[in-house]
Amino acid sequence: MSRSITPLKERLGRAGIPVTEGDGEPALETPWFVRALQAFSGWLAALFLLGFVALGLFTVIEDSIAAGGFGLLLIGAAYGLLQTTPGDFREHLALAASLAGQMLVAWAAGNALGDMSASFWWSLLLLQVILALAMPSLTHRGFSAFAASLALYLALAEGVSAPSLAGGLVLLALTALWLNEFRWPARLRAVQALGYGLLLGLLAIQAMEYFGQSLLLGRYYMGTGLDWLEPWAGDALGMLALLLLLRYVFQHHAGAVAPFVRLAAYGAVAVLMLLSLQAHGLSHGAVVVVLGFAIGNRLVMGFGGLLLLLSISNYYYWLEATLLTKAMTLFALGVMMLAIRWAMRHGWRAGEAEGADQ
Repeated sequence: MSRSITPLKERLGRAGIPVTEGDGEPALETPWFVRALQAFSGWLAALFLLGFVALGLFTVIEDSIAAGGFGLLLIGAAYGLLQTTPGDFREHLALAASLAGQMLVAWAAGNALGDMSASFWWSLLLLQVILALAMPSLTHRGFSAFAASLALYLALAEGVSAPSLAGGLVLLALTALWLNEFRWPARLRAVQALGYGLLLGLLAIQAMEYFGQSLLLGRYYMGTGLDWLEPWAGDALGMLALLLLLRYVFQHHAGAVAPFVRLAAYGAVAVLMLLSLQAHGLSHGAVVVVLGFAIGNRLVMGFGGLLLLLSISNYYYWLEATLLTKAMTLFALGVMMLAIRWAMRHGWRAGEAEGADQ
């Protein structure tokens, strides 16, 4: 038995998965309230430090080149701090310093470009992508993925007047990321942090779209570029993500899914596509729910439930119909979803029974 265990430990070690040696008790984790206090202390220390630096270098902010250089220096200092012994205090102190550096870089880029145009947001998107991939901090990676989602939204809104494209592209990216969650075992936590950041970004984008507000506080977009694709471009990309997700599930569970279940699933996709023509964003919530079910992640399913509630609430609010018609519509949607759930549960079990008999 020891001969079979040793190669397994070696393979897990090469994959970057730590294996506890001996029969000792595992190390106790730090209580959440202690970690929260350390995080608060890190932010408080960072605010005092940055306030002291700002008072001494106020003239630097007026110069775009100096502000950008000092911002990059702060980001580099945050990266170096994260390379040292890990801890909540250091992690949040580095995050605060990095955010200050990013604001200085954004200030310098805005002054250089003259306005918050599409080029400005594309440059910030590039910066956030680099930070999301390079920073050795899960919190920083998640925040950078979230900020990159918003920067993409603003870049597309300013450049081609198609903000719904951002939601569809973020949905495609997070679907591909979560489906390949275990492809790199050594980077599992980092991939999950990026995935949660993209989910938060998608939720923020959809919420702002539903409320009809601009992320730039009163600044709205002119009808130019690809505005004729609005608002169906995001729904089309959402349906594409759902089809790719179903294809992935059917390929990895070929023997457990009965043929009639596949037909029913594609039929549900067609019905959902028709519903999304009226209830925009419904497909995004459905994709995230199915994604969470496929990978067995209840938190992802929770995000999908929030997206579904947002899209249905938005459709319910703007629907030009009587309250009775609205109530009957919601009743029909609920019955349909319950029927799909019942068909998936029983069809999946029937497929597994047939595979076991063979």
